[in-house]
This record gives sequence, structure tokens and C-alpha cells, in this order.
Amino acid sequence: MASAIGLSSIELEMQRARELSKTGNYYEALAVAEALTNEAPESRDLLYLIASNQRCLNRVQDALATLDLLERHHPRFSLLYQERGACFVILRDALGAIEAFSRAVNINTALSASWIMLERLYRLTGDEKNAAKASEQISILKNLPPEIVQAGSLFSDGGLSTAEELLRTYWARGGRHVEALRLLGRIEHQHGALEEAESLLKRVVELAPDYRAALADYARVLVDQQKYPQALETMESLLSLEPENLDVVSLLAASYVGLGRHEQGLDLYGRLLKVSPDTPELHVAVGHSLRSLGRQQQSVARYQKAAALRPNFGDAYWSLANLKAYRFSQQEIARMRTQEFSPATGATDRYHLCFALGTAYEDEGNFAESWQFYERGNRLKRSECRYDPEANEKITRRQIEVCDTAFFADRAGFGAPDADPIFIVGLPRSGSTLLEQILASHSQVEGTQELPDIPAIAAEIVRKYSQTSDRQDRNFLAALTPEDFRRFGESYIGCTRAYRGSEPFFIDKMPNNFRHIGLIHLTLPNAKIIDVRREPMACCLSNFKQLFASGQEFTYSIDDIARYYRAYLSLMRHWETVLPGKVLRVCYEDVVEDLEGNVRRILEFCKLPFEPACLEFYKTERSVGTPSSEQVRQPIFRNGLSDWRNYESWLAPLRSALGDAVFDYHDMSIVRT
Repeated sequence: MASAIGLSSIELEMQRARELSKTGNYYEALAVAEALTNEAPESRDLLYLIASNQRCLNRVQDALATLDLLERHHPRFSLLYQERGACFVILRDALGAIEAFSRAVNINTALSASWIMLERLYRLTGDEKNAAKASEQISILKNLPPEIVQAGSLFSDGGLSTAEELLRTYWARGGRHVEALRLLGRIEHQHGALEEAESLLKRVVELAPDYRAALADYARVLVDQQKYPQALETMESLLSLEPENLDVVSLLAASYVGLGRHEQGLDLYGRLLKVSPDTPELHVAVGHSLRSLGRQQQSVARYQKAAALRPNFGDAYWSLANLKAYRFSQQEIARMRTQEFSPATGATDRYHLCFALGTAYEDEGNFAESWQFYERGNRLKRSECRYDPEANEKITRRQIEVCDTAFFADRAGFGAPDADPIFIVGLPRSGSTLLEQILASHSQVEGTQELPDIPAIAAEIVRKYSQTSDRQDRNFLAALTPEDFRRFGESYIGCTRAYRGSEPFFIDKMPNNFRHIGLIHLTLPNAKIIDVRREPMACCLSNFKQLFASGQEFTYSIDDIARYYRAYLSLMRHWETVLPGKVLRVCYEDVVEDLEGNVRRILEFCKLPFEPACLEFYKTERSVGTPSSEQVRQPIFRNGLSDWRNYESWLAPLRSALGDAVFDYHDMSIVRT
């Protein structure tokens, strides 16, 4: 049915209902609100308004039913639990009220009304310990500026932009409170502005080094930026102060896992599961570590447990699909379809389910159905991404213009002398994990993971020099001194040591480092760089079918993928021209066709002696954290080279967007952006 009332009219009517409720006209307020339900049946604020007026009219059971509906659509809305607590108070159900108010403040610590009720209820039930904690929280809120309390409440219930505006206005008017900075840091974290969030939260812990909640926020941002050594240091010190703090234990576990120390991470996850055995996210986290260690059946059991605990938990099903070797039963497929179709399933769970269903139908050979779900999942995921293909292409062109032969000749001899790193670059899903596994099978090479350090150095350079230059097209590398390049090289070697064992060489398999080959050469001139390339139709489709845990936002649109692939070819052609011999190009298809010949070629480039173990890479036991973890534990099979042709009927737009790259990706001189 077409909407009879515009959105602005709905808001005006809701505001009228609120004003009526404030003046005690609950019957009329409820009538106005209920008249809007056909137009906005899932509106959070409307359902809350209806429930609160039902309670005020002593229609408590109706209010509880409305709150149940509200919870199905908006389970993270703190005020619904506060309202439910108020209903239980009327019913004289102290335990139910305590549970409801506790859930409210667990979501939103700024709810003074809930804390006040909790203090009274705890004292009523003789729980003086928790009553004292509630009283302490009430005192904290009373001593905070009202702007910060209001902003904290807005933040907790999803009003990020309004909360940020309120805090920045407060700060601009001279309000100087560490909690304002902390909230701003948390808001930037939610926005995905991780560098800004880190900067703000680092300032908070400098100003208040004993502020434990801020330390945890700071560590959480570090973990999300894959800065695991720094996060580990922060968490270990915090855990010594709060050994029973489960949030700290969880962050410490994530840090161990990020460093590849999965057994230590599993020990901590086991500790968390003893306390919260029915938390599906914990079972998925355990499954990921088990998978990285090659314990596939155990990881499957964890993912299945997570899906059983929460039937619409899309990440649990996608984690099963992402094993690449798991086959869904018809019952599982039916359950996934039901949950994907359900209006109660949120967007994140929905696109995870879509990618899982795409994989399930692909495994069945039903490629038409598979394509529909892959396409739907990508469309949903792309809608929340901020990737800008034009900005990416502009940066590529600027790099090519600036970093010419003379640029590098003028900087010959710069950087740290270490020859330890072997960088494997290229696009995701290009075969880089296979190459990493081959090299990591050598006795002198340590396989680590996709390390974040080079992108972090690049971001630090941009951040530092963008503040001192007003040029529209800045050449940040040109602003660096020989001492800067050496310092960055030494910093990279120092920071990556946490991921390494005793082998003299190690692999950094961050694929997007192809963008930073100029920086790598100037900071670590003796490092080896290998570009792994895959036939473009196969590579681009493989990216389109993959839901990444984070980053790689160019992969959720056929046009974006094609443009990114072409920009990659253009930049690699440039590096090969201005830094001849610096990068070894390895084509995935060539490795499949002639494993030994290519292994010998790669080892010779890395100045390593040939070892037969590199040919039996699938026998090497090590943790592998990428989507190809199960595939590299098997011998190479040729039948995967042409799998993309199963979708050829739908790939005309991809072929067209790739242009001459489809045939000439081997010949760098032909491809143009």
C-alpha cells in the first residue's frame, strides 16, 4: 500500500503524541500514535511511544506485548528495557524489573532513571553490593556535564551524528572533560574513522592513565586496526588490574589470535565460554581460530553451534561456507532462506546469509540461483561501503606522475638495510595464500599473515605531511628525508618482530601493498617483492563471491572490481618500468601448470636454495587465516582454473568493464586506465 502520510507528517504526529503524553493526555496520545502504525509498523520511536502510553494507562500487558514487538525489530534499544522494567515494577515483579533495568544500563550506562530504580530494587531485595554499585553510577552521572550524559545516551542508542554534534558544540564552547573526548573517540570508531578514533582515545589515556574503560576502548580500536602488539601490551596491563573483566579477556584473546598465537587465544575463549556458553559470537571466534590451525571438523561444530543458538546469525552460516570444503544440507539451505527472507533479520545478517546461500547453490551446481544471492549480497554490502573508485584512480595516476625513474634515482641508497621481508602483493583471491604456503614451507622462511604495518606507515606519512602542506596534489614521499626513510624501515622491522619466529626471512602477505611498492623500496631497499597475478575474469569473480571480514570495499560491485583491477595493472606496469627487477611477477595459472619450475624461479629470486618441501606445501603445518586456508592444505588441482565460466552468462558487464585487460593482463604495455 502506498504511504498516505509522508515521513515529515509522521514525525509531526509523533511529536504531537509526545506533547500530549507529557501533559497527561495518555488516551489521546495513544490514539494519535496507534493511528500511525500502518504507515510505520516497525518504527522504533513509535513503538516505544505506544508502549509508554499503554503503561501510563495501566494497560501493562498490552505494553509488554508492544515491547516484545519492539525488541524483535530493535533489540539494542536501551529505552525499551527501561520501559519493560517500569512495567514489571507495576506488576511488583522485582526480579523481572531488575533484569530489565540491568539490560537497559548494559546497553546505555547513561540511563539515570534505570540506575535509580536498580538501586531501590537491589536494596529492596537485600543486595547491598549491587545497590552500592548502582549508587556509585548515579553519583558519576550527576557529576558529569549534562551535555556529556545526553550525548552518551544518544550514542548508546545509535544517535551517533546527533551525539557528535552535541559534543563538538560543547567542546567549542570551552567544555574540557576527558569523557567528552572518550565519547568522540567511540563515535569515530563507530563511523569507521579508526585513525581519528585512535588519536582521540590515545589522548584520553594520556590524560587519565588509570581510566580503565578508556584503556579498553583504546585497545579495541588498536585491535580493529590490526595493531595487535600495541593492543596486547595495553590489555595485559589492564587484565592485571581487572582479571575478571570479560571484555578485557575478550580483547586479549583477539590480540593473541591477531598475532597468530591461536592456542593462547583459544584458552581465553574457553574461559569466556564457561561464563557465557550460549553466546554465538564466541563460538564463531573459536571456530575461526580452530580453522586457522587446520582443525576443520572442530571449527564446523563451533559454527553449527552458533547457528543453532541464533538461527538468523548470518556470520555463522557464512563461516561454514567460507571453509570452501563444507557442503550445506537441504535443511540448512531451507533454514537460511527462511531467515534471509524474514523481516526481523538485520542487514548485516542478511548479506552474510546471501553470500552463504550463493556458495551453497554454487556447490549444488545451481548457478542461476547462486548468482541471484551473490548479486543480492553484494548489493546490500555495497550500500554500506564508502569506497570511491574515482578517488582510487586519481591516487594511482598521481603515484605514476610523481614516482618516476628520476625520483627513485635521486633517493638511491635510502632506507634500512634489512633483507628479512618478502612481500607478496596483488589482488585478493589471486593465489597469494598458495604462494605464501609454498614459501613458508622453506626452512628459512617464516609465514606470518597480512601485516598492517606498511599501510599504517603510509597513513602516518599522509597524516603528518597533510598538516604541513597546502598543495592540492601532495607528494608526501618527496617530503621525507633520508633519516625518515631509514626510521620507517627500522620501525617496520621492529614492529613485525612480534609475528615472527627464528627464521631469517618472513612473509608479509598484505595484498594491497602493491600500492606502496615505492614506499617499500625506499624504506627497505633489500626486501623482496612478489606480485601474484590471476586471470582477470577468474580473479574478479572470485572477489565478487567473497565476503571479506573487513576492508576490500572495491569487491562489492562488478564495475568497482573491474576498475580496481585495471588500476592495479596500470600501477604494476609503472613499478616494473621505474624499478626494473625489483618485483617478480608470478601468474597463478603458471604455478598450477608447472609447480616445480615456478617454485625454483621464486626461490632463486628470493636467493634461497631449493627445498623439496616447497613442492609438498600442503603438508606444512602452520596457522592460515585467509579464505584459502583449507585449499592450501591440499595439492594443487587444475579444475578450479575455469570455474568462473559457470557464471559466464552473467559476466558480460565484467568482461566489458575489464576491456583489453581480459586478454592482455600478461602484457603490461598494453593495459591502460
